[in-house]
Amino acid sequence: MKTYLQTRENRDFFDALDDFFRPMFYDEKFDSMRTDIRETDAGYELDIELPGFTKEEIKISLENGYLTVGAEKTEKEEDKKVRYLRRECRLSCRRSYYVGEEVEKDKVKARYENGILFLALPKMKPQKPVATTIAID
Repeated sequence: MKTYLQTRENRDFFDALDDFFRPMFYDEKFDSMRTDIRETDAGYELDIELPGFTKEEIKISLENGYLTVGAEKTEKEEDKKVRYLRRECRLSCRRSYYVGEEVEKDKVKARYENGILFLALPKMKPQKPVATTIAID
């Protein structure tokens, strides 16, 4: 975390250093939604970091085997008047997770507290294959 103000003259130098020390395969879009994913016998559990959002600003959908979590806050009028030197707090973020078709959509549970979204996605119970007798003509 930088604790100094960057001037226009040295900003390029520090941006280059940031890129140099950035981990390989780093994807900045995942920085705002760090996620822990666990698979249990009953299903999947996700803990998603969404600090700074309220539960009303978070939208969750499950479609075609993809769980999509998005959060968006509207910019306040006073924020539009402020001249930011650097702005790292995000106003919106979105991420999708492939969970497959075997999730029971109507039993998904979500809870949000202290900036963490907790999701529980139960798996469907495996069905035994039904044997079919075929008549010969």
